[in-house]
This record gives sequence, C-alpha cells and structure tokens, in this order.
Amino acid sequence: MTPPVTPDVETSDLAPPAGRQVLGALALMFLTVGLATAMVGPLLALFLTDTVHADGPRVAVLMTAAPVASMVVSTAVGRLSDRLRSRQWLLVATALSGAAASAVTATVRDYWVLLVVALTLFAGSGALMSQVFAHAREALGGSGRVALTISSLRSLFSVAWVAGPPLATLLLHLGGFTLVYGASAAMYTIAALVALLALGRPRPAPPAAVTTVAAGTTVSVEAPVAVEAPRAMIRATVLAFVLTRCAGSLSVQALSLFTTRNLHSSVSVAGLLLGLCAALEIPLLLGLGALSTRVPVHRLLVGGMGCGLGYLVLASVATSPWLLVAGQLLNAASVAATAGVGITYVQDLMPRHAGRASTLYSNTFTMGAVLAGPVLGAAQTFGYRMPFLVGAVMNAVALVVLARTAPRVPRP
Repeated sequence: MTPPVTPDVETSDLAPPAGRQVLGALALMFLTVGLATAMVGPLLALFLTDTVHADGPRVAVLMTAAPVASMVVSTAVGRLSDRLRSRQWLLVATALSGAAASAVTATVRDYWVLLVVALTLFAGSGALMSQVFAHAREALGGSGRVALTISSLRSLFSVAWVAGPPLATLLLHLGGFTLVYGASAAMYTIAALVALLALGRPRPAPPAAVTTVAAGTTVSVEAPVAVEAPRAMIRATVLAFVLTRCAGSLSVQALSLFTTRNLHSSVSVAGLLLGLCAALEIPLLLGLGALSTRVPVHRLLVGGMGCGLGYLVLASVATSPWLLVAGQLLNAASVAATAGVGITYVQDLMPRHAGRASTLYSNTFTMGAVLAGPVLGAAQTFGYRMPFLVGAVMNAVALVVLARTAPRVPRP
C-alpha cells in the first residue's frame, strides 16, 4: 500500500493572480476616483461659504455629519460585500452614487438639499475606495506581491491628489463650481463604466480539497484555511491606525496656521510643503511595496510610524520653514507606510473578509479626522505648536501599540 503523500500546496495555486486587464482597470479606477475626490475635497469649505452662503455652524454640521454618514454606509457595504459572489455591482452602484451626488451639487445651491445629498449619495460614494481595495486584494489572490501591487495602485491615488487640486483651481476660474463638480461627476462615471465593463469576473470560490497523484494513488488533502488574527490584535491595530490618522490630520490642518502665525511665513509655503510631501510619497510607496517582498509588512509599518513620530517632533520645535522642508521626507515615509502597505497588513489579519478589512482600514481616516477636530479648536487658545505636540504623543502611543502586536498568523 502506498503511504499518503502530503502535497506542497502553493497559495498561488489556490487563487491565481490578476491579469493585466484587471490591473489596468483597477489602476484607472484609482486615478479617476482620486481625481474626483481631490478636485472637490479641498474646496468644500470654500464652496459652502462663498457659493451656498452657509454660516459657520451649518458648515461645521455638514463637514462633521458627512464623514460620519460615509463611515456608517461604508461599514454596512463592507459587511454586505463579503457575502456576495462578485463586488462588480457594488462598485458600479457606489461610483454612480458619487456621479449623481456631484451632478446635483454642480447645479443646486440650497443648503438643506446639499446636506441630504451629503448624507446619502456622497456617503454611498465613500464606500467605493475601500471596495476597490478589496477587489484588488481578491484579484491578486495568493500572489507574493500583494503589498507591492497594492502600493503601486495606491501611488496612482497620490498622483491624482498631486494633480487634482491645481486642476480644480483651473476649472474654478474657467467655469466656477459648476464645472468643478461636473468634472468630478465625469470621473465617477468613468469609474462606473470601468467597473461595469472590466471588473465583472466573480471572485474564485476557495477549493475544498487539493488532489495529488503519487505512485498511482489519488490522495485528497484538505486545502489550507486562511487563519484570521485574534480580535484583540485587530482592535489594537485599528487603534494604532486611528491614532496615526489623527496625528496626520492634525499636522495637515494646522500646517498653514503654524507657518503663518508661528513661523511668520506665507500660506504658499504650506502649499509647497503639502505638495512636496505628496510628490515624495509616490516613489516611497513603490519602494516600500518592493521591500514588502523581502521585509515583513509589520516591520515596515513600525518603521513608517517611527518616521512619523520623528517628523512631528521636528515640526513641534521648528523655528524655520526650512526644517519643515527637510522633514517632509520623514512625513512622506510615514504616509507611504500607513497608506501603502498599511491596508495590506489589515487585509492579512482578516484574509476571509477583504471587504470588512478594507472598510475598517478606510474608516480609520474618518475616525482620526473626527478626533482631530477638538484639538484643532483648542489650538486657537494654546497655540499652533500644540497640534504637533499632541500628534507626536498620539503617534508614539500608536507605535508602541503596533510594536507590541506583531502578527502570529501566517500571511495567506
């Protein structure tokens, strides 16, 4: 009798990696969705104040309620998506939701109508990016270059944010907010068409067994089941990302006031610093993605958070804009790590729930921004170095939390 033979099962055999057509479609979606959000996001407060003529409290209500509604809808969509055979129609629906929201905003100037649109249609479009990340993860299957590919795709989102704000400014001069939001609607429409025409392949069902033939005998061996991390580890990881996002939001939102009030420079310096950081992110995203094929993602994340801590400490003691210019390399490395390989890390902790993992990761942006609000308000009393000091403390706590929760589960 021939003894059973245990096959050497490769994860790449269980789920073949995506082809060039799928990766090209995903790349186009990252670009179009990035442009759609980059054109309208930075100008929202200006639009509400100057065009809708909303007062301060109404602006605050909309800008606080909209991201919370987006987080709620994204969570529901993320849970639903993991139960479906294919994410195609969710991608199409969320993209069309963004197109409809932008089209309405391009023509309507009534605050209450825009508030309803923000809490419904724009909230629905907020789930799009996390679902694109989830689709990319499943399309890549068990490839050993998941982090590299997703970081490369994420770099296109950064490219969009480098080009989006200047493009929005040009469109604003040419045709006002009608043209800005019209262009955003066009980008969402292109994303919906790409999802409809090029991302229709359903996710592969995990095989129940792998068959190996040895010495004329067929032996069935159960396929390895993806192991999810303990819930305590997932919660600790989410906490670390929320703290990091809050620190990042504080550093971005306080930068213009810090450079003008404390460093006695012009607001254009803050724009230069933000543009420099975004430009540096792109090669760093690609570099960290390449490193992820040889270095554990957890180690890259810890290093990135360490760079973020270094930048915040440097900014909190800076007496010249040139120190902030030099610190943008540390800042960009931190953003590249948390925004690039960060989502791969969270997906690795929840390999059977790509939709929920991607949504959980994306929601850390919103939670961090909500936590940053009161700190930014207090900065008007305590000075604009304070947000950087608070951010440094938050980043240090996040670094300790993440360093103590090294994953004990294998990457799928």
